[in-house]
Amino acid sequence: MRTVTRTRTGTRAGTRARPLGAAVLAAALSVVLLPVHGASAATAGGTEHTDGSSARRAVDEKTVGDFAALADAVLGKRTSALLDGARPAARAATAPVGTARVSAGVARTEDRVVTELLDRKRLLAELDEAYTAADVEVDIERVDVGGDRATAVATETTVLTYKRVRGDEPPTTGFQARHELTFTAAADGTWQLTDIAPLDEAGPAAINAPSTDPVDEGEAPVPPQEAGEPAGTAEPDQPQTKFSALAGYDYGAMAKYAEKYWKNYNPSYRTFNGVGGDCTNFISQSLRAGGWKNDTGWYKSYENWWYNSANQTWSWTGVDYWASFARHSKRAYNLTNVYHMGVGDILQMDFNGNGSKDHSMITTYRSSSGVPYLTYHSNNTYRKSVASIVAANPRATYYAFRT
Repeated sequence: MRTVTRTRTGTRAGTRARPLGAAVLAAALSVVLLPVHGASAATAGGTEHTDGSSARRAVDEKTVGDFAALADAVLGKRTSALLDGARPAARAATAPVGTARVSAGVARTEDRVVTELLDRKRLLAELDEAYTAADVEVDIERVDVGGDRATAVATETTVLTYKRVRGDEPPTTGFQARHELTFTAAADGTWQLTDIAPLDEAGPAAINAPSTDPVDEGEAPVPPQEAGEPAGTAEPDQPQTKFSALAGYDYGAMAKYAEKYWKNYNPSYRTFNGVGGDCTNFISQSLRAGGWKNDTGWYKSYENWWYNSANQTWSWTGVDYWASFARHSKRAYNLTNVYHMGVGDILQMDFNGNGSKDHSMITTYRSSSGVPYLTYHSNNTYRKSVASIVAANPRATYYAFRT
């Protein structure tokens, strides 16, 4: 993960993101400035060349701060729709910020997104899940300017406070989501936000994102080893106690590792974002922290599992290969229901039911009433309930593993 430096710009950029209550959405902002590519002199608008063409529009620090603040308001509006007690605000306009404003097209799209999220909030309430507050930050990683168009890459970091519905929920859940924001220059010197597109790789979408079908990355051939039976997703009447598949593992250490590095990656390991996703690499690191040892052998064999400074097995990073190794080595076995998972257990998803699994997550918290909470990479997520994952991905097939 990139290391960035926070820079204060103007009066808004230095404002720390504040908790969002049910009725009020704070204009929170945390701006990160990286090089602005392709920018000309820092002027409010373009100039006219002698040949009649427009000069490239400039984007200075203040404008980048306006971009971030507007993105924060739009994404914060999405999040506020999920909060317990929040008023339906699908038609509430997002106010301009400095030189940046929302286009009519994006405003209509965001109305639809907020309406969908209000429906999602009702569905989650039926599953005994709700949120009382949120903390939203938007970091601008990079801005590229070409002509009268500016493209900003932004990272949203959101922490939601769980409502105590059952009484045993963890305090918070969190996620990071990356977005590509397209701004188009207007003749009056302002910038219109004309598009917001997700940049995250395959994985369950953020809780405040509109529904989309995750992409099957097709990372590697499915190994010949049978990877087990799908798990049920209906919550059982009674929670199940965890019994280890193999004695000697430290499940608390697995959870502690995952929760330490869910968004600040461990620099001792390579990352695989952009080449199939980092999710299985992340659970492998967590399992190693809890006592899983290297099993040396050919790196393409599902019968081996190891990582070193130069290479790693396919089973270390590949979703299906990890599942085949886990069962072959008897380090894990399949559970019949996702709610049977305990701390240190693994949940995998097959997004489209084609028999090839696409995503891996590790359980880092389990409530006394039996709800597992998952932490994972791609996209980076902390303590997301299995109920909310299943609710947002009803067409997926789930595989639960007792480690």
